[in-house]
Amino acid sequence: MAETHQEGGAGGDFDLSQFYQIFFEEAGENLDQMEQMLLNLNLETADDEELNGIFRCAHSVKGGAATFGFADVAELTHQMESLLDRLRRHELQPNASMVDVLLESADASRSLLARHQAGDEGEAMPTADLVKRISVLAAGGTLDVPKAVAATVVAPAPKPVAMSQPVATAQGLRQLEIVIGPLEKPEQADAIQELFRDIPGLGTISPVVSTQSSLKIFHAETSSTDDDLLDLFAFHVSRERVKISARVVASPAKDEGFGFFEGAAGSPGQVAAPVDSKPVPEAGFGFFDGAPGVPSEQPDVIAAPAASSHEVAPMVKAAVKQNPASAAQPEAATIRVAISKVDQLINLVGELVITQAMLAQNSRALDPAVYQQLLTGLADLDRNTRDLQESVMSIRMIPMSIVFSRFPRMLRDLAGKLGKKVEFVTQGEATELDKGLVEKITDPLTHLVRNSCDHGIELPSERVAAGKSESGTITLSASHQGGSIVIEVRDDGRGLSRTKILNKARERGLDVSDQMSDADVWQLIFAPGFSTAAVVTDVSGRGVGMDVVKKNITALNGTVDIDSAEGYGMKVSVRLPLTLAIMDGMSVGVGEEVYILPLSSVIESFQVKADAVSTVGQGSQLVKVRDEYMPVIELEKVFQIPRFDFEKSSDIMVVVEADGNRVALLVDELLGQQQVVVKNLESNYRKVPNVSGATILGDGKVALILDTGALVRRSRH
Repeated sequence: MAETHQEGGAGGDFDLSQFYQIFFEEAGENLDQMEQMLLNLNLETADDEELNGIFRCAHSVKGGAATFGFADVAELTHQMESLLDRLRRHELQPNASMVDVLLESADASRSLLARHQAGDEGEAMPTADLVKRISVLAAGGTLDVPKAVAATVVAPAPKPVAMSQPVATAQGLRQLEIVIGPLEKPEQADAIQELFRDIPGLGTISPVVSTQSSLKIFHAETSSTDDDLLDLFAFHVSRERVKISARVVASPAKDEGFGFFEGAAGSPGQVAAPVDSKPVPEAGFGFFDGAPGVPSEQPDVIAAPAASSHEVAPMVKAAVKQNPASAAQPEAATIRVAISKVDQLINLVGELVITQAMLAQNSRALDPAVYQQLLTGLADLDRNTRDLQESVMSIRMIPMSIVFSRFPRMLRDLAGKLGKKVEFVTQGEATELDKGLVEKITDPLTHLVRNSCDHGIELPSERVAAGKSESGTITLSASHQGGSIVIEVRDDGRGLSRTKILNKARERGLDVSDQMSDADVWQLIFAPGFSTAAVVTDVSGRGVGMDVVKKNITALNGTVDIDSAEGYGMKVSVRLPLTLAIMDGMSVGVGEEVYILPLSSVIESFQVKADAVSTVGQGSQLVKVRDEYMPVIELEKVFQIPRFDFEKSSDIMVVVEADGNRVALLVDELLGQQQVVVKNLESNYRKVPNVSGATILGDGKVALILDTGALVRRSRH
């Protein structure tokens, strides 16, 4: 179907496939935005702006799909648009069934678009049933009504009436005259006829002889709005060259007072026969509440109000004012760049940082009086390199709202499946995190949120019995703390049961005792296969998940902490570094080796006297710092560093913090602070204990970046 548009009319030599990727990205964004607005829609007090925003998203996807020839997507989104159009015109009252079917339609549209993006591989997803359900709702019906239902006769009321036959003609066909021109090549307008031929449900069109050779005139019968048609035509002819007006259709019944003049828009010539085929005498077109023919009673049969010649012009003007702004705003504010190009740019900046460090190190021996200009230039290079690095790194940083936005829909479906009522609250959506980390943190967060809904939040009856509100609350928050980002998942559910966890651990043969601290007991749930669920469901209960969560987060140099109070709720805190590419570090020397400590983990450094260090059981050492004792770790022993200068002894300690605990690292000297480019050690060599990565120093040597979290855990064991 896509080739059809590329061959017709003015697009004969124009390949639309070059714009496919842009369309797929924009369609995905529109579907995501529509889903978010549907989830936030208040069914009782839905305002026009909310409904119009949802309508615009569906309209944008439909217009693009029709242009590129994706007929299945265009047909589905056209039906969605018809339902949304009636909602925004207040001809229907939104309800939960409509939200459900629109969300399902958005999912189906994504599936269809993904298939087209993959080159139409695989079997197409059937949408006939979905289209039918949307049609029923758009006609004012309900989904639980049997297919064969007799016409329902109700007393006149402002509410819409369920129609017995939700067919295509019920959308309200409009008779239009379309004038295109003047054009230098009038044959360009012939492509318009192909649109009507190729897009199902668009309507019919026929050419009319024109007295001017530069003009093309068509008569069309369609249910689409002027805005829809202008968007479709814009890919073949300029919008300014298109004039759409209501076509006067003679009325066969002259005595029925359905308008002020014969043949006016909305006259009986455009109204389908009533279901019971009984004539309606002296029907006043909407002059009195409940009068026969009022739009609220037969909204799907009477021609759309926009067919009136008095209403077409304002409608087109409004579209011209709104659409360019809404379409141009994202393009003006952002630019799409392949992530591979950003990664390449970051690698180049990393090499620049290494080169700058090399120049800075080699210039230390120069005489400032002789090489003042050179040293000034190197200082400027240092400052500009740092600014460039921060700017480039900010390109990779994306807000956490990208991750948070997927959870409302997931929770809505999961809570409905479990019979629970859940309110979802997000905080700190603007907090930014490196894109590489965002992609890897999404799955662990998804499991934590599902875990809170399934295990944490109680059923409404249980919550009421416990003196709580029926609806539970799950809060997802993100915030910056030093050089890390902390993401918390909190719920006000039942919390963790210390007794259940200990009993389950004993059943599994784990070494536990009643004297264990709460923090150590909570850590037991991260054991592989550990689950306290009494019943295994398709949601959880198999013990697979929490161990994977911790494994994935630990692989990102992050940590997971749990805080819980039985009967009141639970909080899971995930701490991650802001980025994995470039960081500020403190270089320390031990013997002939140089190590890098993440500057965000360094608390302080000091020179220590031998009598300040105390030796306790099993050779462990403690140092007293301002009335606080903390473990001492000798890096010389940890990494088995050979020492050739036997007279030299380590007397400098660097206090580092990780996982909420502090240790003192014993080193020979402090070499200074610098930016370092983090290189993955596993991909280039193998996993090394107590080391998180490596970097290249200014003199070309490789220095190991220490894993402060692993060193802290080492001291605890």
